[in-house]
Amino acid sequence: MSSLRRSATASLAVATVAALVPAAAVAGPSPQPKQPITSLQQATQAMKGMSLEEKIGQLFVLFAYGPDASKPDPRNTALYGVATPAEVVAKYKPGGWIYFNARDNVQNPTQLATYSNQLQSAAIKTGLHLPLTIATDQEQGVVVRIGPPATQFGGNMAHGATRSTADARTAAGITGRELKAMGIRQDYAPDADVNVNALNPVIGVRSYSSDPKLVSDMTVAQVQGYQRDAGITATAKHFPGHGDTRDDSHNSLPTINHTLEEWNTIDRPPFEAAVKAGIDSIMTAHIAVPSLDPSGDPATLSKPIMTGILRNQLGFKGLIITDALEMAAVRAKYGDAEVAVRALEAGADQLLLPPAPDVQFKAVVDAVKSGRISERRIDESLLRILLVKLKNGSLLSPFSDPAKIPSKVGTPASLATAQKIVDKSMTLVKNDTNTLPLSNTARKILVTGWGVSTTQSLANSLTTRGATTTVAQTGAAPTDAAIADAVTKAQANDVTVVLTQKAWDTTVTDKQAKQQKLVKDLLATGKTVIVAAVRDPYDIAYFDQAPTYVATYGYQAVSMESLAKVLYGEIKPTGKLPVDIPVAGDPATPLYPFGHGLSW
Repeated sequence: MSSLRRSATASLAVATVAALVPAAAVAGPSPQPKQPITSLQQATQAMKGMSLEEKIGQLFVLFAYGPDASKPDPRNTALYGVATPAEVVAKYKPGGWIYFNARDNVQNPTQLATYSNQLQSAAIKTGLHLPLTIATDQEQGVVVRIGPPATQFGGNMAHGATRSTADARTAAGITGRELKAMGIRQDYAPDADVNVNALNPVIGVRSYSSDPKLVSDMTVAQVQGYQRDAGITATAKHFPGHGDTRDDSHNSLPTINHTLEEWNTIDRPPFEAAVKAGIDSIMTAHIAVPSLDPSGDPATLSKPIMTGILRNQLGFKGLIITDALEMAAVRAKYGDAEVAVRALEAGADQLLLPPAPDVQFKAVVDAVKSGRISERRIDESLLRILLVKLKNGSLLSPFSDPAKIPSKVGTPASLATAQKIVDKSMTLVKNDTNTLPLSNTARKILVTGWGVSTTQSLANSLTTRGATTTVAQTGAAPTDAAIADAVTKAQANDVTVVLTQKAWDTTVTDKQAKQQKLVKDLLATGKTVIVAAVRDPYDIAYFDQAPTYVATYGYQAVSMESLAKVLYGEIKPTGKLPVDIPVAGDPATPLYPFGHGLSW
């Protein structure tokens, strides 16, 4: 640890102790023994002397463009009116911060640890002496912000396929400890949605299962892994349940038409289980649920849902954070300024990713000054935020040590554990012609289908096993020329492995039809063809004539290594479907039921 950072840490400790410990506790010896100061007392003490604007700043979770807190970026100037991430912190004094790889925050774990320290130093220098809680979406599987060398897992539905809550907890513990080493003290995970709609465009494999009990058990296991084992804040999402929709809330407002009885049976159990397990944070969903609130408002803005159900019925005492306020589903009805105020009125404590921060910050300040929202209501949210910061260590020990990253992130032991866990998730759905396991004579293999890095990862894993591989990546919506090229190459190889990714999804032009055509044209060659769905397992419904089909639930290199092991019989496929795969066009009729899975 550098002397500069040691000094900063010491300064923080002095400032924080001075702020949190009552004067009587440090005035001198007392004839009566003093009780240890509680977290509630510490948090309450930290609130004293804060201005209204400082309190409201703590209710916002912001981001900035770029990988370094001191480097200007014109995109920050356009959004915030200041150029560097450090200046964003100084201007708004936010309570939280979020990292995105798509916004150029993430280069590698060491860089992130350094960046986190820079942001915390900026927060301390504001004079408020309140460090940030830094968060990210490291759900694992298809939603990750920090890739290798950080340890990668197969994601929620892969865990569901194993049925192992112990492995799910282990994965969360490893992920949480690695995030903590990078200065990240909150993970917006686990996803507690029950995916009962095979055509759900936004959840799918982010869910553990279509079975509420399995989702509940896995959610609790991962909450324990993140919070008890790793010491960071877990966040169950997306309340009141985003698992039965055909619309993506990033683009429009979905309506969940579950009856109250259906909601209580399907969507409620995982969140109720998370609350009973002591989860510290729950994220809202930008969805309308008429049976819970007939107003048509998004749940994020619904007091009957956020306060009436989550707080009062489920008894949740922790932190409620909105899903991103930049999403279309929550912005359309009321406008950005009103959305921020209504979210707080509904019961939210933190406002994530405001798209118009100046407008929304001012709207909340004005709402308090006008009496629409009481300052006491702001204090309630602020107290919850500070209690979470105390629990996850953000308040008293916010800094990380970049020099220790190699010994804490992506270690050989963690990588080996992840591989063993992902191995257990591979699910053999069809093996009609006993193609698997491949014989040792099947050495010329074409890898085609979706994903530049995914097809190459599988080819690499096969090559290490002695195969001669050819890669013909065709994308999500392969052109006729790409399909013809893949067919030609298939005829020159012993085996073709074609990777499909949401082949049912019509949200991308011709995606469904083109991936289906690729598979069907490859099957027409008469050569050995193995289909592997590398995201949702539902693809087989659209080309059930394929005799061999494997569901991997993820497309990272760790999943492709497991697939290669199954193909060559190094491991037996032991995964079981955690969802029904319905007949195409007939969602009520299972083609392959929950629990199905072959082996040898």
